Amino acid sequence: MVAAWSTHTWPETIDGMIRDGLLPDTEHKTACKNFVKAASKGVIKVMSKMGISAIQSYRGAQVFEAIGLRQDVIDHYFTWTPSRVGGIGLDVIAQEVLARHRAAFPDYAVNGHVLPAGGEYKWRDDGEAHLFNPETIHSLQKSVRTGSYKIFKEYSSKINDQSKNLCTLRGLLDFKTSASIPIEEVESVEMIVKRFKTGAMSYGSISKEAHETLAIAMNRIGGKSNTGEGGEDAERFIPMANGDSKNSAIKQVASGRFGVTSNYLVNAREIQIKMAQGAKPGEGGQLPGTKVYPWVAKTLRTTAGVGLISPPPHHDIYSIEDLAELIHDLKNGNRFARISVKLVARSRCRHDRRRCRQGAR
Repeated sequence: MVAAWSTHTWPETIDGMIRDGLLPDTEHKTACKNFVKAASKGVIKVMSKMGISAIQSYRGAQVFEAIGLRQDVIDHYFTWTPSRVGGIGLDVIAQEVLARHRAAFPDYAVNGHVLPAGGEYKWRDDGEAHLFNPETIHSLQKSVRTGSYKIFKEYSSKINDQSKNLCTLRGLLDFKTSASIPIEEVESVEMIVKRFKTGAMSYGSISKEAHETLAIAMNRIGGKSNTGEGGEDAERFIPMANGDSKNSAIKQVASGRFGVTSNYLVNAREIQIKMAQGAKPGEGGQLPGTKVYPWVAKTLRTTAGVGLISPPPHHDIYSIEDLAELIHDLKNGNRFARISVKLVARSRCRHDRRRCRQGAR
C-alpha cells in the first residue's frame, strides 16, 4: 500500500490537512512520522497473517490473485499473477482515472468542495450498489420476526435479481438448459438437508446468540453446525428442556487449539482439523482483544482482553506424518467421531489428501 501510493501525494495530503485545521497542534514532520508508522504497522500485520515473516519471502511470491483485469494487462504489468476472471483493459482504466480526477478537480467553481464518500464499503444512498442495504435487511428481519414466507420470498428476489446491478460474479452466470429428470429420482427435502453444514464461525467472532441459534437450527433439520476454532461452552452439550440441542456436531481443532478439551472432543460427531484457512486461503484467523470478553475467554481457555491469532507460521502441522499422528490421537479421544481435514489444495495435492484419508482409518 505504501509503495503503491505516490511518495509525493501523501506528504502533500498531510500538509493540506494541517492547513485545513484537521491536524491541530501537529507539525509536518510528526504527522509524516505517524503516517509511516501506522501504514507500516497495517501492512506488516496483514503480511504476518498471510504467513509472510520476511520481506524477501513477499517479493515475487505471487500471493495475490487479480480480479477484473484483462489478460493482456495481467501479462504486461502483473506477469504470472493468476486471474481466473477477465475484465477491463488500459483504455477503461484510463477513463476511470480521468473520471476520478474530474470529480476531484471540477471545471466549474465550487464552494467547500468535498469528494463523495463513494459507498464502496458502507452503503450510501448515492454510492455503490450493495446487496445488503436498508431495504433488503428490513425485508429479512421482518420475514423472520413475522414468520412470513411471502416477505422472505420478496427478500430473496431482491438478493437474487441482479439484472440492474451486477454485484457478484454469480450475477453474470446463468443456468444451462437441459432435460429435466423425474421428481421420483430426486431425494426428499428431509434427506437433502441432512448434508447441510454451516461455515466454521468461531464463538467470539459472532455472538453467543448467533452461534447457538445456528447449532439449534442445524440439529433440528439433521444437519451439522461447526464450532469454528473458538471452542464451545460445556453447558451446550446438555440437551435443552424442549428437546433442542445447542451442541455443534462438528468440533474444530485449529492451529491455536483454542478451547479444545477432552469434554469438547467426546461431544463431537465430527472433528475437523484446521490446517489452513478455507474462507481466506493463506491468511490466519484473528480475534481482536476487544472482542475477547471474559465469557469468551472462559470458553476459549485464554485471557480476557488479549488478542488471539493463528497465522500459518504457527501451524504445528509441518508434515503428513504430523497430521497422521494428530488424526490417530483424535481417534483415541473420540473413536466414534468422523475426522476431517480443512485445507486449501489443488489437484497436485491429491496424493496428500489420499494419505490423510489413510491416516484417518
